[in-house]
Amino acid sequence: MGLADTVTKAYVKENTVFADAFNYLIYGGKAVVDPAQLQELDTTEIALPFGAQDENGNQPDDAVQKYRDVLKSAVIKQDGEAAYILLGIENQTDIHYAMPVRNIIYDALQYGKQVADIAAKHRTDGSKGHSKGEYLSGFYKDDKITPVITLVLHFGANEWDGPLSLHEMMAVKNESLLNFVQDYQIHLIDPAKLSKEDLEKFSTSLREVIGYIKYSKDKKRLTEFLTDNPRMLMEANAARVIKAVTNTPLDIPEDAEVIDVCKAVEDMMNESKAEGRTEGAVAALAGLVKDGLLSIKDAARRANMTESAFEVEVKKLP
Repeated sequence: MGLADTVTKAYVKENTVFADAFNYLIYGGKAVVDPAQLQELDTTEIALPFGAQDENGNQPDDAVQKYRDVLKSAVIKQDGEAAYILLGIENQTDIHYAMPVRNIIYDALQYGKQVADIAAKHRTDGSKGHSKGEYLSGFYKDDKITPVITLVLHFGANEWDGPLSLHEMMAVKNESLLNFVQDYQIHLIDPAKLSKEDLEKFSTSLREVIGYIKYSKDKKRLTEFLTDNPRMLMEANAARVIKAVTNTPLDIPEDAEVIDVCKAVEDMMNESKAEGRTEGAVAALAGLVKDGLLSIKDAARRANMTESAFEVEVKKLP
């Protein structure tokens, strides 16, 4: 796992950030998903046919394991009702052109796991009175499964140009045929496609992280975003995402809890300008030495360098 994958996963695991992403996706920014109601779950999904477990619930040797990035359970209370639901996030720093297939596998495996767990519970409980169909499937008529929503969070500045549905991945365009082919659409948050108004719907540092990524390739707009944003003081995990994803050389101490990204970027730019001026001055002095207008000793003294180090700079000149 690369550095960008590691830091984005750690960041999205934070309940406040995780809830913020789904509140944007489902509720347009309204605070409905409560971070306090989120519980992290095992991200391992096991591919096996229904009924492939033995009577003790053991998995076959050829079971295939898949790993989501983050999966949490949530209790969502709205309009006087409470709903239990599973929420998953897949972080993508690069565009994945088979994402619809990847996500449908994760979701299908999760549903399969729920059915298998319910069937195993029935075997353990020794439930009686089931029909032949219930006995064969292990899943009874009144049993219910929990909804799963998977969100793709794109941590890249380039606009997502991959397919957003299963149908988009198919060469067949005949609508009469596709009507009988089950489609599967992905839910995507893509920085390049978000407007300023969209960014305002995020309540956590996810707003600044996504905004920074969105404008990272446009120096002028990035400067405006940083200057006009009073919320660039953020937790270190958020700053690490910006650093890793956009390759911005921010100085983030290991034990830091919060980082002023705006000031860090400003200091970095000022340091870069100072280094540029110093390099220019050394090159000018070296040129005077090469033209015989200044001794190496005097030029080195003016540049605050040793004579040997300055000689190296002179040799670099064409």
